[in-house]
Amino acid sequence: TGKDGPLELEVLEYVKGRPNVKISYKGTDPKATLGIVGCHLDVVPANPEKWKVDPFKLTQKGDKLYGRGTTDCLGHVAVVTQLMAALAEKKPKLKRTIVALFIASEEGGKPGVGVDMVVKNNKIDELHNGPVYWVDSADSQPCVGTAGSIRWHLKFHGRVFHSGLPHKGINALELGMEATKVLQERFYKNFPAHKDEEKYKFMCPSTMKPTQMECSKGSLNQIPNYCVISGDIRLTPFYDVKDVYDKMEAWVKDLNDNIDKLPTRGPMSKYTLEGEDIDIKRGKIELEWGAKLHEARDMEGIACNMDSKGFAALVKATESVKGSAKPYAITGSLPLVRKMQREGFDLQITGFGLSGAYHADNEYCLLSDMSDAFAILVQIIQNNE
Repeated sequence: TGKDGPLELEVLEYVKGRPNVKISYKGTDPKATLGIVGCHLDVVPANPEKWKVDPFKLTQKGDKLYGRGTTDCLGHVAVVTQLMAALAEKKPKLKRTIVALFIASEEGGKPGVGVDMVVKNNKIDELHNGPVYWVDSADSQPCVGTAGSIRWHLKFHGRVFHSGLPHKGINALELGMEATKVLQERFYKNFPAHKDEEKYKFMCPSTMKPTQMECSKGSLNQIPNYCVISGDIRLTPFYDVKDVYDKMEAWVKDLNDNIDKLPTRGPMSKYTLEGEDIDIKRGKIELEWGAKLHEARDMEGIACNMDSKGFAALVKATESVKGSAKPYAITGSLPLVRKMQREGFDLQITGFGLSGAYHADNEYCLLSDMSDAFAILVQIIQNNE
């Protein structure tokens, strides 16, 4: 990147201390590009007490490279860095400009830091002129689909009372469990397995499930008056996130309007009360989304274009190096990929870590896989020339 070097380096910092890094190797055709994006510089936390090795130090044991981020996603950062360095050293004459973008934030971070700001500020607009490879999946195969991630919190309000007089209380835990069950049933009826999921080899259809639960703290002989059940929805790209928001909000309103019709648990279980001495006569359900609709759209799933030249180049490169290509889709989520596709990017996805090691204790990748990754990326460039 020096005075006469072939690489152009641009630091894109939108939050102090959290830079995105863009590296370009110029081609001869100003209207032809190839992008390698998605490699992120942040990692999930690691508890050293649960690791057999130091998670913050690279440890090699045979073909295994241990350390937090080896699979997700610092191993990819290292491979793409080596690729750009090799281009600078060998100086091949290419038609396409090769652009690598390392992003500052991906692991559930706040917006306004990473690729969302890079796209918003038009810093990779030139990548409309060719395929864009998002390198942050696993198992050295083309990933042709992801799911959207939608977080939700259901808050249930009841009436606290002595458990020996259950007819004067509204059990928020029972209300929460029954209402959540009804909402799940309605979700699966309205968002069933889609016919295109088989074409893309999705491992799972859209799902809605609770993952956390808490309630007001009291003694064991008190009926709780407050409960929160939280979870997520994984939505395959053949459904629209706004439809989910609209339907869920309508269903919660319907349950509130007809709360006395929800199933109960036992003869004294009820969600409405009567009597002059009763201060709270009706249970209540509140829905709180983990993100506003426009923010949730940033995490929508994608169905990659399997008819594009960019996809064909990826498949051919994978077959050449690994012996076969086995495209798959997963209901994990990646930020901005659907939004970039809507804006005209031919976005394809691949990655070379191990899905079984993602976010795990003793995370590792294989050195042989990362060596193959370098070869696959080189062939992708060649195949697109």
